[in-house]
Amino acid sequence: MAQQARAVATRRQIALCGAQVFDRLGYYGARVEEIVAGARITKGALYFHFGSKDGLAQWIIREQRGMAAASTAAIAATDASALEQVVMLCHEMVRQIVTDPIVRAGIRLTVELGWSGTDDGGPSDPYNAWTAGCTRFVERAIEQGDVADTVSAPVLARHLICAVAGAQLVSRMRTFLEDLDRYVDEMWAVLLPGIVPAARHDRIGSVSSARWCAAGV
Repeated sequence: MAQQARAVATRRQIALCGAQVFDRLGYYGARVEEIVAGARITKGALYFHFGSKDGLAQWIIREQRGMAAASTAAIAATDASALEQVVMLCHEMVRQIVTDPIVRAGIRLTVELGWSGTDDGGPSDPYNAWTAGCTRFVERAIEQGDVADTVSAPVLARHLICAVAGAQLVSRMRTFLEDLDRYVDEMWAVLLPGIVPAARHDRIGSVSSARWCAAGV
């Protein structure tokens, strides 16, 4: 058991160091030697756990997709209203991007490599789980009367995820992501009065402050 735990810890350390290098330099700029040095392991250990630099990159891409899907499912399981879940999802997306190099690297690698991370040959989209979950939340928010029925759920969901993704690029350039959460708050301050029916505007304050926190975070 101790040996297995060490193997899991080593694999995670390699993945984390690899993600940091990929996030900073991209796939083609990343060198195995730098990943190995950062993780304080041998090349043989990297090849044993991931097979190759490409294998490590693909693992990171899959891990990012899995994290997005898992957090979306966890938010869906809360007792919060659907519109609050939409806000929670956007801020959880921000939290993952700001705090986790695996998420940042997974997004960058997908864009650079054009790899879908699936076996069905589908399009490359590191934001797919977030967009799909957001669409479901908006659909339920419309059913619950918190979003006007003139709003298209898929269109609003795509707009929200694209807005957060775009804000990430601007925030990374300007402040190294320090103000990304504020950008999303400002986005909601602009959007909520336009999509929430007038009779429910008194809920905007509580909705905009909705947050979800993963256990242990």
